[in-house]
Amino acid sequence: MRIALKVGYIGTNYHGFQTQPDVRTIEGELFSSLLKLDIIKNLHEANYIASGRTDKGVHALGQVIAFDTTRPGLAIPGAINSNLPKTIWTWARAQVSDDFDPRRFAKYREYMYIIPEKLDISILNSASGLIEGRHDFSNFITPEKERSSSTIVYYLNIRILGEFTIMEIRADHFLWHMIRKIATAFKLIGNGKRDIQWLENMLLPCEFHEALEPAPANGLILKNVGYTDIDWKEDAYARKKVSQNLEDEFLYHSVMAQILTEIRKNMTS
Repeated sequence: MRIALKVGYIGTNYHGFQTQPDVRTIEGELFSSLLKLDIIKNLHEANYIASGRTDKGVHALGQVIAFDTTRPGLAIPGAINSNLPKTIWTWARAQVSDDFDPRRFAKYREYMYIIPEKLDISILNSASGLIEGRHDFSNFITPEKERSSSTIVYYLNIRILGEFTIMEIRADHFLWHMIRKIATAFKLIGNGKRDIQWLENMLLPCEFHEALEPAPANGLILKNVGYTDIDWKEDAYARKKVSQNLEDEFLYHSVMAQILTEIRKNMTS
């Protein structure tokens, strides 16, 4: 039987999603749990595939993995999570077709990027309209061999939340560093260092080129990977347990934010 799982994680302390030798990764932790529970024997035999990879420090709520197993009764979020760190969890599962490939079958991917600055929302709404649609995003990516730089952006929404600018973007697929470089561009436009004409030029890479640095990885979260005809079963117990763990994580970082505020205030006074 082939099983798909939705995976969430806080990527801060991991060297990205994809397994790598000699470093800690989200995928490596998932493999350890699946092997320990004897849900899979090995990755090749299980035809394990993930919907994509995220860089070091990037987070996720809706990453998707799939694998074949002869023990589907054990492949449930609550059991798998018992062998995972608190910053990695599974929370929904589905029985899928034998040929299901979470990367190739995906209809869209949706991310959120949080910019730690209150930017000009009116000009960024205009910028969002330019990004939407099919474009050559060569000026907004780190090139990968033999991959087209053309992508269809279905929507890009911008909103202000307190002192943060929130960018939500959905596309048929994303290229390496694409969202983080768009975030850099929007920060430049939103604080007046670049204008709309510059963004229009950036979307014409055959005529104009300017290198951009990707915005920091910690502001990016993979929210969802969309499919058709998949009946996801959410695990209520797993969601409750994860919520409790995240509350502890939230309280820790809230205290650290106040500590850093106090130290900064004394160092700058």
